[in-house]
Amino acid sequence: MTETTTELPPAATVVEGSDGLLLMIDGQIVPNYDATFKPFEEGDVVTGHVVRIDKDEVLVDIGYKSEGVIPSNELSIRKSVDPADEVEMGEEVDALVLIREDPDGRLILSKKRARFEKAWRRIEAAAESGEPVIGLVIEVVKGGLIIDLGVRGFLPASLVDIRRVANLDEFMSTEIECKVIELNRSRNNVVLSRRAVLEEERKDQRQEILDRLQPGVVVEGQISNIVDFGAFVDLNGIDGLIHISELSWSHVNHPGEILNIGDTVQVKVLDIDRDRQRISLGLKQTQEDPWERVVNTYNVGDELEGAVTKVVTFGAFVEILDGVEGLVHISELAAHHVESPSDVVDPGDEIKVKILEIDSERRRLSLSVKRVEGQTLALKPSALAAIARSLDDPSEIVLPESDPIAEEVVRAQTAAAYAATEGLGNAVTTEAVAEEIVEDVAEEAVAEEIVEAVAEEAVDLPADPTD
Repeated sequence: MTETTTELPPAATVVEGSDGLLLMIDGQIVPNYDATFKPFEEGDVVTGHVVRIDKDEVLVDIGYKSEGVIPSNELSIRKSVDPADEVEMGEEVDALVLIREDPDGRLILSKKRARFEKAWRRIEAAAESGEPVIGLVIEVVKGGLIIDLGVRGFLPASLVDIRRVANLDEFMSTEIECKVIELNRSRNNVVLSRRAVLEEERKDQRQEILDRLQPGVVVEGQISNIVDFGAFVDLNGIDGLIHISELSWSHVNHPGEILNIGDTVQVKVLDIDRDRQRISLGLKQTQEDPWERVVNTYNVGDELEGAVTKVVTFGAFVEILDGVEGLVHISELAAHHVESPSDVVDPGDEIKVKILEIDSERRRLSLSVKRVEGQTLALKPSALAAIARSLDDPSEIVLPESDPIAEEVVRAQTAAAYAATEGLGNAVTTEAVAEEIVEDVAEEAVAEEIVEAVAEEAVDLPADPTD
């Protein structure tokens, strides 16, 4: 505090031996009340006791000639506070002197600024030493939390926890421990990180877990994050990665198809890089291998149903069990010549297949469609349309009325007739082929009209449409 000299009243002298507490005025000894007041200046921090709590202010006795006034907006860094929530009657408080005497003669104090000064000293020391600070969450704002440290500290959402926090509201009104990672007093800027505290706490835990784990053991964990190439599992202190190829015995396009953040899973430790503290995990290894079922249940020559999963230039893959696919080579798709597998099958088609070979070592199945008795794959309308476009117009076929695209309709009918004579059209109608052709050569209304005409008109076709 700043020392001040008490001015004596006119014609007053200090009584000797009274330490300035008694004065001689006009031959009479009177108390020197001013000498009992604590000397201070604006900007000093003083201590006093709460003597009254009003709706918009608090009175504090600091040993001065009048009580000090703390306006409600100077009580706390919080917004719109109720004085009764901030102080209690008789409570000892520190306050910073703002104005020794305002126009109304009042002493104006600030509790929050006194706390602010003390807080800054504490925060600066913590930032220098690396020690954490503890504060109360007083606001949830866009992008993070506001922490009351005596000053307003900002805790970004990304630094609240080791994992992304979906709902920051759960931290409201809780005390949390953080490290100061950025400090700028001139801008009143304090940036905090709770994540840094948690990571330091888990550092020793991670090493203990690494020392305990061994390849081959099955452990329980929680899915902490999902990315395109796999899923991370929290093993109670350290993360391990399940690569997308180790998630399931069946094909997985994205880990999010089978896992969600927060799921509890049993995983097998596949490998540990202790130097880099990396753990490779497998999920499918904790589940039944469907290949074992294939080897134990099926034999060469067995027929079963499956779904086409992928069509490639050399054939089609068919899933016969969850996680087990076999290849139908293009030469095994149909008894007739197949120019492209997509001419006869599409992904999602349900078909019957016969097992030609089981290679358990390479985990490969060779399948056949054409060797299944009573099953013939018809050409798709698009394939028949291509045939129709390659045929000459048979002069024997004449439509009832001439039309700008009658030639294409004739081709459609011809292709259907060709398919029928070759045993390829059992699942294809003339109308379907007509639709395939006319959809890109005529307006929609005209196309519909011609397709209807094709369906309604009975046209005699020669046995060999190329005659």
